Amino acid sequence: MLKGRKKVVLDSIIIGAALFSMFFGAGNMIFPPYLGLKAGTDWFSGFLGYYIADIGLAVVAILAQIRVGGHERFLSPLGKFVGPAMMFAVVMCIGPIISIPRTAATTYELSIAPLLEGFNMPVFYIAFFAVVALLCINQSAVVDIIGKILTPLLFLGLILLIVMGIINPMGNITLPPRTESVIADGISAGYQSMDVLASVIFGVIILSSAADKGHTDEKSKSRVAAGAGIVAGIGLLIIYLGLTYLGATASSGYDMHIDRTSLLTSIISTLMPGTWGLIFFAVVAGLACLSTAIALTTSAAEYLEGLTKGKIKYKYLVIGICLFDAVISLAGVEMLITFAAPILEIVYPPILMLVLTSFLPKRIGSLPKMLSSFCAMLFAVLTVISSYGVEISLLRELPLSSLGLGWLLPSAAVLLLAVAGDLLFNKKTNLIEYNS
Repeated sequence: MLKGRKKVVLDSIIIGAALFSMFFGAGNMIFPPYLGLKAGTDWFSGFLGYYIADIGLAVVAILAQIRVGGHERFLSPLGKFVGPAMMFAVVMCIGPIISIPRTAATTYELSIAPLLEGFNMPVFYIAFFAVVALLCINQSAVVDIIGKILTPLLFLGLILLIVMGIINPMGNITLPPRTESVIADGISAGYQSMDVLASVIFGVIILSSAADKGHTDEKSKSRVAAGAGIVAGIGLLIIYLGLTYLGATASSGYDMHIDRTSLLTSIISTLMPGTWGLIFFAVVAGLACLSTAIALTTSAAEYLEGLTKGKIKYKYLVIGICLFDAVISLAGVEMLITFAAPILEIVYPPILMLVLTSFLPKRIGSLPKMLSSFCAMLFAVLTVISSYGVEISLLRELPLSSLGLGWLLPSAAVLLLAVAGDLLFNKKTNLIEYNS
């Protein structure tokens, strides 16, 4: 028994370390310092809002999938057509269409261009996706590659930066917040990161990795996956807290016009002056992007292999995704981002609603989940329509609309009514069965 528990803990740490790197892309590295810069003396409140709305919700989403038994059951309340269609949209948009090619572009911008000015971009993209393909091709080794190699390097580098910023801060944190609501800004930034959608994809690889490590029964697999979520959540809490603090220490030296990337590079160059600072930033940004690209490519290939019922093998899908994204990166990803962004805005609210309703007591049927999720989707569609210039005055009147959460209270109201109706119907049914 003890040996079994040790294996659960060890595998949870390895998979959790991999999950940490999957979530921590280069984009996640630049948001917390800027939030700290805006928040000033209230930097901790800003961090708290950001963390809860970003990784807090993402970890809860992974736990929700574990609780119901995978992404298929998680999305099943939406029906046999809408659920699979939504999963396909999420995987393709978050994976091959947007996030994977963006990791290559970001790596070039943050890691290659500052060190090797004028380096041939097409050559880099081809090399980047060749490396991603090589590291993904052995399906069972992906989590170990990320969890045992890439994550420790990334985590230790970031801890080194944070410790240097604590020992020798860039300045005193004396300026008051330069925003109306620090917590609201943090929540808005965390919500708009859409890491909950990424967690739906990563849930596929986390559960399969637990099975690959010998945790085939549902109880053991769930323990490992849940433990991995907690490990990743703790690691990201430490790093995000530290990066937000570094931004706050720089608040007296920069105004709000500095962009996020420039702020982070300025912090690093101040704490690590000279060539070493550039090299450090290039390595950390490169590791963050590479880890995310590997995770997304693996998850997309695993999902598509299951979708084709094994007719197209995983390794061929990995090669196909990498070839597709190399071409897309060369052609430019902005057009695809413009195309995919409205789709993500539509699918995000109903998936968040499914996350929340996954923790309802099991005696409550799927109808409340379905109705509340479709309500969230309806308001998401209306919001997207309004973004194209169509006036929908109702949306402005909704509470929390300024945070992008206008769908939340209407969906919660529908959920409460549906749950009440479900419980009342079940109570009447039970009484009829008892009296008969």
